[in-house]
Amino acid sequence: MKWKLIVGTEALDFIRYRHLSIRTERSRAVLKVQSEIMSSIRRFFGKQKFTEVKPAIIGPATDPDVRGAEAASIDFYGVKYLLTTSMILYKQMLISSLDKIYIFSPCIRLEKKRTDRHLAEFLQVDVEAAHRSCDEIMKVAESLLAVAVSDALKHCREELQLLGRKLKVPKTPFKKLTFKEAIKVAMDLGFDFDHTSELPFEAEKAVSMQFKRPFFIVGYPLDSRGFYYKENHEKPGELIDFDLIFPQGFGEAVSGGEREHKHAIVMRKFKDRRMDPGRYKWYFDMLKIGIPPSAGFGIGLERLTRYICGLETIWEATPFPKVPGVHSP
Repeated sequence: MKWKLIVGTEALDFIRYRHLSIRTERSRAVLKVQSEIMSSIRRFFGKQKFTEVKPAIIGPATDPDVRGAEAASIDFYGVKYLLTTSMILYKQMLISSLDKIYIFSPCIRLEKKRTDRHLAEFLQVDVEAAHRSCDEIMKVAESLLAVAVSDALKHCREELQLLGRKLKVPKTPFKKLTFKEAIKVAMDLGFDFDHTSELPFEAEKAVSMQFKRPFFIVGYPLDSRGFYYKENHEKPGELIDFDLIFPQGFGEAVSGGEREHKHAIVMRKFKDRRMDPGRYKWYFDMLKIGIPPSAGFGIGLERLTRYICGLETIWEATPFPKVPGVHSP
């Protein structure tokens, strides 16, 4: 059986019959590039003196801010535990012990719909550094992307040629758009949406299409993101955060920013959002004791692979794709 670019019904067959589609030259090329990307990430953070830490797979609480997706749960000796959707809470724990950390973290998010850039199971590279600013961690993110592209071009020339991918190492620093500027670009393209929330996926994709190089969007609205983001008191109503966006319609690559670490402020956010703090007991205990301020980000390995390989969908960017609503190996 032979697969070309995966679209339509052919895409679902690609997933359902992964035990066959994985044997193609195309799949081998993608997986070899992905292997190099993982090696590149580890080399990069090794040089930056970050410590790699094992991920948490289950816990009593996980990040609830997953844009409409749901967390999966298991019975853990009579108590409901959740599968990790993001390492953000544990990253704040870790920087109380280690100054700079990164994690290859498996994440499960039960998405409500199928898109070309979402998986129900994916690997996120989570990064956090104590006593760093948003600007400092943005420089880490853009440098990481530039190095990963450079290493792929250097070590995976034949694979990228087979995939038909022509790519250049992006020049840094990347351009920065404010969220308000991004809204204007989207509106000029015909999109209309709630400006107090993040850009809808299709609007973000359309904005991404306007750029030839990766770029940042900064300063999202206060209530558009998780309780762990810090408000910009110089610009009330805005967060000290960012998204790094791939160009050419590939969309979001990285989300990150500065973390709120003060117990009273986080508790107030829980009350304002009518969230139950019960599952987060250890987290609030930790905040009471005190943790350092920090900044960090997460970058999806499959999204990075998709961009570097120039894949039509993210489903090709993983050996065992778990796609919402599709039962597969």
